[in-house]
Amino acid sequence: MEVVRSAGLAGVAHGFLGRRGGVSQGAVAGLNVGLGSADDPAAVAENRARAAAAVLPGARLVGLYQVHSPTCVVAGDWAEADRPHADALVTDRPGLLLGILTADCAPVLFADVAAGVVGAAHAGWKGAFTGVCEATVAAMEKLGARAERITAAIGPCIAQSSYEVDETFRQRFVQAGEWQETHFLLGREGHWQFDLSAYVAHRIRAAGVVRIDPLNIDTYLNEDRFFSFRRSTHQACADYGRQISLIGLD
Repeated sequence: MEVVRSAGLAGVAHGFLGRRGGVSQGAVAGLNVGLGSADDPAAVAENRARAAAAVLPGARLVGLYQVHSPTCVVAGDWAEADRPHADALVTDRPGLLLGILTADCAPVLFADVAAGVVGAAHAGWKGAFTGVCEATVAAMEKLGARAERITAAIGPCIAQSSYEVDETFRQRFVQAGEWQETHFLLGREGHWQFDLSAYVAHRIRAAGVVRIDPLNIDTYLNEDRFFSFRRSTHQACADYGRQISLIGLD
């Protein structure tokens, strides 16, 4: 099993996991943790248990029903069937392991070590655009964190060179005043290459966080290491896997 860690979150139980080390077969072979995939539920449950044990043994894994929203909630003891519709969660409780699923979107893990508060966000373009990162920082602050003390690590996600978008996509950002030249590079005619990681970092900085660690690992190109929704779509696969990013307090 491969667990990618951020130097900025050293001392905090966390990890960005990929597809290596799991029991799933077929199109989602490896460590598929997607409850919404067509995978065998028993395989998904085993993969989730392995992932949690690799990061914080004995902790309770808490996840969400992700909907590409800006909504952040305080982690609770809900059953998997009762997961709230949200895309970020925070906690100050030891023994809870926050889990975010991705398959090209950016997973972001947050920690204020001094306050004992952590958070995790699923930041696709839509969630980042509507404020999921800012909502996560605000929720952490309500638990006693301070933005200037928070470290945020941006995990493996689709890279700019792999993320082609059209002019209509870019215009959303331009019209909202969120356009920056570094976020969009001109590609083939009528298309642009979008830098999701850089845009997410921009939104995190807007929330007052100054310590940001982008890992700059491309999920699309690294087929043996990570699942990718866009790659699976381009390959006309019937299903796609999801990887998990985790953070918790001892």
